[in-house]
Amino acid sequence: MKIRRKITNKYPVNYNPSELYAYICRQKAIIKMIDFPCAKINLGLNITGKRPDGYHDLETVFYPIRLCDRLEIEEIGKAGQGEGICQLSLNGMEISGEANDNLVVKAYRLLKGTYPELPRVSIKLTKRIPSQAGMGGGSSDGAYTIRMLNDMFGLEMSVPEMQALAAKLGADCAFFINPVPSFATGIGEKLSPINVDLAGYHIAIVKPPLMISTKEAFANVTPQKPVTCCKDIVAMPVTSWRDRLTNDFEQSIAPLHPEIAQIKQTLYDLGALYAAMSGSGSAVFGIFENRPEGLEHIFDKYFITIV
Repeated sequence: MKIRRKITNKYPVNYNPSELYAYICRQKAIIKMIDFPCAKINLGLNITGKRPDGYHDLETVFYPIRLCDRLEIEEIGKAGQGEGICQLSLNGMEISGEANDNLVVKAYRLLKGTYPELPRVSIKLTKRIPSQAGMGGGSSDGAYTIRMLNDMFGLEMSVPEMQALAAKLGADCAFFINPVPSFATGIGEKLSPINVDLAGYHIAIVKPPLMISTKEAFANVTPQKPVTCCKDIVAMPVTSWRDRLTNDFEQSIAPLHPEIAQIKQTLYDLGALYAAMSGSGSAVFGIFENRPEGLEHIFDKYFITIV
């Protein structure tokens, strides 16, 4: 398919800041876009079965939050092959691994396999979402790369097409193509939008300096269907979630890392209506009716933010 850049003669009717910035750059013959990949938390996470391929089926609610990385993509040359077709520079929070293993680069290469004429690009990623947190920061970066390249170069992929492509990068990547509150099944790639809104609450995030591997997270989990599906529980008032909405990973991880349970209990002591570990950890979040004070003093050695 031939790459077709989207150039318009007027501002989009319903634009967001990234679209407007891209528009202005196009008018100046600069093909550049900036966007802000968001994080997510899991409202409940239940491992319901083990599949023949070794993966696990799950049920969870993905909820996007206003903690974002910054992603800037700029065209730097015509289509090419080999080294240098996607130049990635990183700043902000430190992340481990080689640049070529970053999901941003993998997303570009995955897309170029379908669209060989995709131009060479420079990508600048500023990390604000902590890694190894269970908040989908890397997955979001990869998915937003697909979204942005699709928009910048007029690839005209639909949301389902982009989600199918993103799912090849990781189980939760598909969610970030259209990050709205969603009930997820399968390995996390089957998504159904749901009506849950926490806009009136304060969400505190506390992440200890722990790295929890997927193998460690699944080690002591016994798959089983929950008594009540998380999708149904989040339809209830937040004040009723504490004794109903569970993350199955907590039972396997908490004995190995007591900090998780300690953070969770502290958030409850501070007045959280609900608290839980997000994903496979190690971030723990608390939902508050009133903004909590003094977290930076209580958790002085941990990453902390309130959104």
